[in-house]
Amino acid sequence: MSDKVAIRRLPSGVTGMDDLLGGGIPEFSFNLIAGAPGSGKTTLAHQIMFSLARPDWRALFFTVLGEPPLKMLRYQQQFPFFDIDKVNQSIRFVSLAADVMAGDLKTVLARIEKEVRQYSPSLVIIDSIRSLAESATASASTPLGLQQFVQQLGLHMTTWNTTTLLIGEYTPHEAESSPLFTAADGIVWMSQVVYRDSTVRKIQIAKMRGQAQKPGLHTFRISNEGVEIFPRAILSDVDLHFTGDERLSIGVPLLDEMLGGGLPVAYSLLLVGPSGSGKTVLATQFISEGARIGEPGVVAAFEKSPNQLLSRELNELVHSGKVGLIDTRGLDLSIDETLHDLIVMIKRLKAKRVVIDSLSGFELALAPVFRENFRESLYGLVAVLTGMGVTVMMTSELEDRYTDLRFSSYGNAFLADAIIMQRYVELDGQFKRVISVVKVRASSHSKDLRFYDIKDGRLEIEGTLGSYRGVLSGRPAGGT
Repeated sequence: MSDKVAIRRLPSGVTGMDDLLGGGIPEFSFNLIAGAPGSGKTTLAHQIMFSLARPDWRALFFTVLGEPPLKMLRYQQQFPFFDIDKVNQSIRFVSLAADVMAGDLKTVLARIEKEVRQYSPSLVIIDSIRSLAESATASASTPLGLQQFVQQLGLHMTTWNTTTLLIGEYTPHEAESSPLFTAADGIVWMSQVVYRDSTVRKIQIAKMRGQAQKPGLHTFRISNEGVEIFPRAILSDVDLHFTGDERLSIGVPLLDEMLGGGLPVAYSLLLVGPSGSGKTVLATQFISEGARIGEPGVVAAFEKSPNQLLSRELNELVHSGKVGLIDTRGLDLSIDETLHDLIVMIKRLKAKRVVIDSLSGFELALAPVFRENFRESLYGLVAVLTGMGVTVMMTSELEDRYTDLRFSSYGNAFLADAIIMQRYVELDGQFKRVISVVKVRASSHSKDLRFYDIKDGRLEIEGTLGSYRGVLSGRPAGGT
C-alpha cells in the first residue's frame, strides 16, 4: 500500500495547457501567471476559471487597480468560453481597489479572508498581485510586508483548500528578488515579441511542484476562441522504429516496383523536382490510393489553394471524410501550430498518410522568427509524425540545372528516409520528364531513370532513359 498523497490534477480547459503542465493544474496549489501587459494573462485565467466553475466548485475573482470588473467582463464576454449564467452563481467578482487605497496589506488580507470564508470558493484568482503590492508599498503605513503577506496568503489558501492563481506584470529578471516566485508552487510565464511584421506569443512553465512539466518555450495564440497553446515537439517522447517490412503503395505500380515494393510504413519521403514536374499530382495519387484501400490521409497545403490542389477525385474524398485538408495558406504560422493541427486531424481520421505540399511554401507561411530554425523544427515535426506510425510525403521544388544533381534546395534531404527525384531532359528539341528513386533507407531499390508523363491528371511511368538512342550520359540529350 502506497503512503503517497494523491494530488488531483484539474483540467485547465485551454488547448495544449494540460500537456505543458504534466496533466493539469495541481489542486490546492498556489500559482503565479506572470508576464508583460497584454501578453494574455487575464484571458488565460478567465478561460481556466469558466472551464472549471460549477455550483459545487465555485470561483472567486479579485480585481485590484487594473480594469474594473464591469469593463473586464465586457471584453471577456467576446470569447465563447464566457458563460453569463455562471456569473454570480458559480463565479463571483470582487474589487479590492477601495481596500488597497484605504489601508495596507494587512487590511487587504483581512478582506480576502472575509470573502473566502463567506463564499467558500475552490478557485481564487487575484488580478493583479503586482498592483496590489505596489499600491500597498506606496501607502504611508505598511505594518505587513510583501513577503509576510505572500506567506500568510499562501498559508490561508492551503488551509481553505483552494487552488490559487495570482496574475502579475513581471519580467524574468524580477523573479530573482520577489518573494512571490519563491512561495509559488507553479509559475507560468507569458510573453509576446514583435519580430519584423509578426507578433509571436510564447508560454513557459517555469515551475510546477510535484509533477513533470514540458520544458522550454511554446507558441500560443489568442484567437476568437481564446488562448490556444501549441506544445513544442519533444523528440525524447517519440519512439522511432523502422522495420521496412510493411509497405504502402504510392498509387503508381511501376513506381512501387522502383521503390522495392512500395514505400515502407512510417517512412518520410521527399519528392523533389522543378516547377511543373508533377509533384502535386503524384502526392495526390499517394493520398487517393490510401483512401481507396481504407487508409485515410491528411493534406497540408502551403502553396496552392484548395481549389487548385484538389482533383475531382480528391475533392470527393475530402467531402466524404476519407481525406482531411489543412489549408494553411497565408497564415503567420509556427511549426508547433502546424504539428498540432496535423495531429488533431490524424487522430480524428485515424490517418495513415500525410502529404506536406510544399516545404518551400511551408517555410514562407511561417512567421519570420520561425524561419531561422526551419530545418531543426521540421526535423522534429517529421520525427513526431513518423513516430506515430504515419507515412509522410513532402514535396520540394528545385530549379532544374540538368547536370547539377541536388535533392533539396534547403538542405533537407537528411529528413527523408526515401527520396524520389523528378527532372527534365531535352530530347529532339523537346523537354521530357524523367523520374528516379534516389534513396530508400535500409532497402534495395531501382537505379533506373524512367520517362513519365501526366495524362488525365495522373502520373504514368514509361520506358527507361537508357533505352532511348542518342542519350548522352551525364549531359542533356541533344547537346553538343
